[in-house]
Amino acid sequence: MEFLRHFRRVSRLCNIRTRAKTYYPFEYVPRRSFSDLKVNGEDEILPVLIVGAGPVGLILSILLTKLGVKCAVLEKSKTFSQHPQAHFINNRSMEVFRKLDGLAEEIQMLQPPVDLWRKFIYCTSLFGSILGSVDHMQPKDFERVVSPVSVAHFSQYKLNKLLLKQLEKLDFRISTCDGLEGSNRKLIRERKILLGHECASITATDHDIMVGATFLEDGKRKERNIRCSILVGCDGAGSTVRKLVGVAMTGERDLQKLVSVHFLSRELGHYLLHERPGMLFFIFNTEAIGVLVAHDLNQGEFVLQLPFYPPQQNLGDFNAKVCEELIFKLVGRKLVDINVIDIKPWVMHAEVAEKFVSSNNRIILAGDAAHRFPPAGGFGMNTGIQDAHNLAWKIAALVKGIAPPSILHTYEMERKPIAVSNTALSIQNFKAAMRVPAALGIDPTVANSVQRIINGGFGSILPSGLQKAILGGIFTIGRAQLSESLLNENNPLGSLRLAKLRRIFDEGESLQLQFPAEDLGFRYLKGALVPDGDTVLEAPTGRRRDYVPCAEPGSRLPHMNVRDLRKEFSEETFSTLDLVCGDKLEFLLIIAPIKESYDLARAAFKVAEGFKVSLKVCIMWPHGSFEGVDGSKEALMPWENYIDVEEVKMSSSLSSWWEICQMTNRGVILVRPDEHIAWRAKTKVVGDPVLEMKRVLSQRARGLHHLDEADSDPKFISPTPD
Repeated sequence: MEFLRHFRRVSRLCNIRTRAKTYYPFEYVPRRSFSDLKVNGEDEILPVLIVGAGPVGLILSILLTKLGVKCAVLEKSKTFSQHPQAHFINNRSMEVFRKLDGLAEEIQMLQPPVDLWRKFIYCTSLFGSILGSVDHMQPKDFERVVSPVSVAHFSQYKLNKLLLKQLEKLDFRISTCDGLEGSNRKLIRERKILLGHECASITATDHDIMVGATFLEDGKRKERNIRCSILVGCDGAGSTVRKLVGVAMTGERDLQKLVSVHFLSRELGHYLLHERPGMLFFIFNTEAIGVLVAHDLNQGEFVLQLPFYPPQQNLGDFNAKVCEELIFKLVGRKLVDINVIDIKPWVMHAEVAEKFVSSNNRIILAGDAAHRFPPAGGFGMNTGIQDAHNLAWKIAALVKGIAPPSILHTYEMERKPIAVSNTALSIQNFKAAMRVPAALGIDPTVANSVQRIINGGFGSILPSGLQKAILGGIFTIGRAQLSESLLNENNPLGSLRLAKLRRIFDEGESLQLQFPAEDLGFRYLKGALVPDGDTVLEAPTGRRRDYVPCAEPGSRLPHMNVRDLRKEFSEETFSTLDLVCGDKLEFLLIIAPIKESYDLARAAFKVAEGFKVSLKVCIMWPHGSFEGVDGSKEALMPWENYIDVEEVKMSSSLSSWWEICQMTNRGVILVRPDEHIAWRAKTKVVGDPVLEMKRVLSQRARGLHHLDEADSDPKFISPTPD
């Protein structure tokens, strides 16, 4: 079980084209830092250029800067979007935000109260009959037993504002075409966000990346060339970076076409706030069908999603006046203060990029540029945030000379299987959402089939107006199934449909919001870690499953509240996740206060020091059993980067730390800078501790064998029946 033995396998795959010397993690590399590279002996090469100033790009720039990596951001838009877009932030993303100078706390303070968004409501209109509702928050979601922070409902553009405020504190500056000296300069200074600059070309060499960025200056389109060592495409679902490097997407395309209508109405917000608060409203009546996202009931900010069927329909059919009328039909009455802000068409896909890393590990895709999901379940932004979290420490390790370029390939090895799994889960959740209209007698697949016949068969030669009339007639017939005369308990067919609908809600078969087993329990099987062995993951079910903590390599470090024993009289507690430093490239070794583990910790300090790697040791004392810190001080001298903590248990019946980890207290855990476990010894470490830690951290591993690319894909089994 050697950390670097597996890492060297990756290096072999990533260096097939060249036979130059390969350096391995934690081996001192006698080369200049990326920050010192020059162009013709004059200009610095920017270590990292990020394309895209959405949440993923901004978070990556914050994480890199906090780790001491110089970076800058290009954004093609001249302004930041005010469209609410994504709005659900899951547990794991909120855990990442806890390390960003109080970002999680600020979101929790600014978001609407949870009682205003915990439900999905299904109704005939917002003032009409309620067909059913689903509460997606359970009591344990507030107990913070498995995570130190809860999920949040916070619009993307508001999140972007908070991220920009953090970047401003880190001395980032937003500028446009006048931010650089001359359009032909190849240098862009660090800590810049350049608006109005679109990535137009990418030229990769063995040593750097040349990015051609176009911009408008004095009404003329100009181009600036920028040199960087690493290019990260965080530029969304239509990623220019992905297209320029020729990376294809695989999966299911065109699942559904929709029109998104962003509007304001304090009148509607006030009504829903007091009468039927919720996050999503699924509205079905004879005049219109739509899904309303309540981004902020206090401010009266909403986004309405409407089905869209081009070419029979076009965006002109959804002008502001038409959209107002559709909103009134779905609300059930007119609104005097309605203000339509924006109308956008979009297409729902479920695809993953064939490659996340290319050009000798120098061009990387993250966020929607690497994967596109249906919005069901909020996987898009959250998966992208966790991409950035996985990537940042690896880039820092490379830039600081601690790891070779092949460490960036482990980003793909780890994150692509998660993207594939989340794609499958989002499709399952999307199909679950479709069960509700199908139960009401308006199966959306019928409308899609009719349109395909019109587009591909005899109907395609009909005049466009007639095609549109036929499709509209089909919709009218379908919506007739929602009439009050049919959809009621006194009508045998209506009663049957309503009973089926209740079963869907009661059995958790409708659209779900939270997936704790996947949000917190996702696990890397291959990459920058030492696997325990061949592990088979349980396939996603599309239903909510509880997260079960474990300390298997590749999994997130379990959460438990602990107390710093150096503060003898303090009752202050913190999470085990806080033992991992967010501002430093540092590994964490967790041990119990026993001699064999102290010996291993001393060996780990010695080996890490030789490889110029920062290591902190945490001594985990059982609840109520600590007798003094002097024992750790004596056992670990001369090293001082350690902390003694005590388990905090609210009840004696609760599990101990090692029980939560499903290990004995004679085991040890090595944690990466991204809070994922790199290696563990489940029970006692056998043999000489120095040799054992060299086996884990050293580059001098033996017994190598070829790692097939297929090995990086997770193996799934179907869950056993309940």
